[in-house]
Amino acid sequence: MDLTEAVASTRAGNRHAPPDEVPDGPGVRWLTVATGFALVIAVVVRFATVSALWLDEAQTVNIARLPLGDLAEGLRHDGAPPLFYALLHGWMRIFGDGDLSVRFLPGLFGVVALPLAWVAGRRLGGRAVAWSAVILLAASPFAVRYATEARMYSMVVVLVLVGYLAVMELLERPGSRRAAVGVGLVTGALLLTHYWSLYLLFVTGVILIVLARRAPPPTREGARRGLVAMAVGSLAFVPWVPSFLYQLGHTGTPWGGPGRLRSMVDTVFHFSGGYWDPGLVVGMITYVLIALALFGRAVDGRRIEIDLRSRPGGRHVAIVGFGTLAVAIVATVIGRSAFAVRYASVLFPMIILLAALGTIRLLDRRVRHAVLAAVVVFGFWATAPNVFGDRTSAARVAAALEKGVQPGDVVAYCPDQLGPSVSRLLPDDGLGAQHLTFPRATPPQLVDWVDYAEVNKAADPAPFAQMLLDRAGPTGTVWVVWAPGYKTFKDKCQGVLGNLDLVRRDNTRPVKLPSKNFEKPALIRFPPQ
Repeated sequence: MDLTEAVASTRAGNRHAPPDEVPDGPGVRWLTVATGFALVIAVVVRFATVSALWLDEAQTVNIARLPLGDLAEGLRHDGAPPLFYALLHGWMRIFGDGDLSVRFLPGLFGVVALPLAWVAGRRLGGRAVAWSAVILLAASPFAVRYATEARMYSMVVVLVLVGYLAVMELLERPGSRRAAVGVGLVTGALLLTHYWSLYLLFVTGVILIVLARRAPPPTREGARRGLVAMAVGSLAFVPWVPSFLYQLGHTGTPWGGPGRLRSMVDTVFHFSGGYWDPGLVVGMITYVLIALALFGRAVDGRRIEIDLRSRPGGRHVAIVGFGTLAVAIVATVIGRSAFAVRYASVLFPMIILLAALGTIRLLDRRVRHAVLAAVVVFGFWATAPNVFGDRTSAARVAAALEKGVQPGDVVAYCPDQLGPSVSRLLPDDGLGAQHLTFPRATPPQLVDWVDYAEVNKAADPAPFAQMLLDRAGPTGTVWVVWAPGYKTFKDKCQGVLGNLDLVRRDNTRPVKLPSKNFEKPALIRFPPQ
């Protein structure tokens, strides 16, 4: 696979693309209006969701609320790098920690990614690719979801797009100080934002090493400068290495399994909205566009030739995107860590750019616009559950607790992963009740992921249930926020409930287990006998 040719084709810009189109006629005016309308919707839905914060969001916010001096220690028990948490800390100091406020920051990153996608698409294949990239990103269910989640993933997308532009500029203009500084800054920022950036940087580094040895002199020099810039940028991660090594040895991800071979296919479908009707449509269109970008050559408006040697225009984008995904899958298998599609935000922009490049193989503008219109319609359809649905039933549980809990009662959370989302919605005084999590009997605001599987395996439901009864005393009610099916807990939460039921049989269920939410806490009340 000729990487030198791939980079050279990018320098040539639009060699494989149709000429930039000059707007004319009423049809183009309608197209402009429709595109503008779609972009307005795209911006709105990046700030619109009715759901309360679920576990990951609530945990992130609670850690970010810690004093900056305590942030590193808090993250040692969580397993993430610090940059987004530090930014969110400063953001909350100014704008508060309400749901809308904490989600506004990732929403801003989600909006900033749109013009960056246009610039990246323009560099890859001209204006037609630029507009396709913007439209594909604007209607992406994955991009919308993580623009409305108080996590770092939309920030990762922005950093990757900036990094892509900086690397490409450095390869084309080796003397660009701006590009070299950009590569270094993005390298450091990515390492301090999400650990899966290591896989992306590894693949990028391998490509630059190959180019530094095999490419023509200008590109070779740019690749060497890029490697130096990445090395210098990586120094920003050095102070965090002790925390990273501790997290690596103790915090893991016991709640999930490693990637599989089918993850190479599933990931793109999950980017597209998942395995339901609109997501399947967007996913299939995305795969067709990727295939066209890699193997297609337009003959005319009705015919496309397939060349299995792959087209150089998108080859380097595919190597970075799918190469990173392959490395991540192998790493999760070897390291026995969890594979989660949201972590693949580090390669998501490459998939968008590759699909956007595929649209210019469709020389007939009517066909190209119809394909993009289908992506917009089905993409926004796939975002509807994110905008109008609940990620968690925590709000119903919190409302029931506020209505029924009395001072002296005890509220337990089993497993502890239900604590952050529910407790966030309660008054700061906890309604005058004691709040404890299973198995550590710690406060519910934060989940301690240190040696998590081992602690859960050693936990005994019976003593924990007796502790709850002792603390409630003869006049206090025991409330249990619970949900089954959490990995490493087996049936231990049912064991806690069973032991409580042996003593207090007259129990009720103010909130039953929901069937639709991503996070499904229920509530059981054990009143005094």
